[in-house]
Amino acid sequence: MVAILAAVGFALMALFQSPLALGAPLGRAAWGGMNARLPPRHRVASAFAAAVFVLATLIILRRSGFRVSLVSPVFARWGTFVLVGVMALSAIMNAASKSSWERFLWGPTAFILAALCLVAATRSTHVVSWG
Repeated sequence: MVAILAAVGFALMALFQSPLALGAPLGRAAWGGMNARLPPRHRVASAFAAAVFVLATLIILRRSGFRVSLVSPVFARWGTFVLVGVMALSAIMNAASKSSWERFLWGPTAFILAALCLVAATRSTHVVSWG
């Protein structure tokens, strides 16, 4: 259940970043909230963030025992600990943002994802079969 919640959270973050990268006017809820439409460098950063969140989804699923052939078990183990740190740092940075969207939505979301990743990182892995 922890893996599913974390995977859904990361997938939703990727789905949010993707339209930003394409120029959707959602910029008030990201990157400090300074622009409705992100400038080119922030659009590139959103595309990169979307890819990282997709990778995070795969890492957390693999660490929790789902068969994800693109991610090795060793990479998933260490990657999950990296996600704990990155998401904790993200929670702190979002909490300090001038954007109320970042403070009240993305900060708590990052904190919850850090906690879910910590639980997944410290649990033993059992392989989950789809069939």
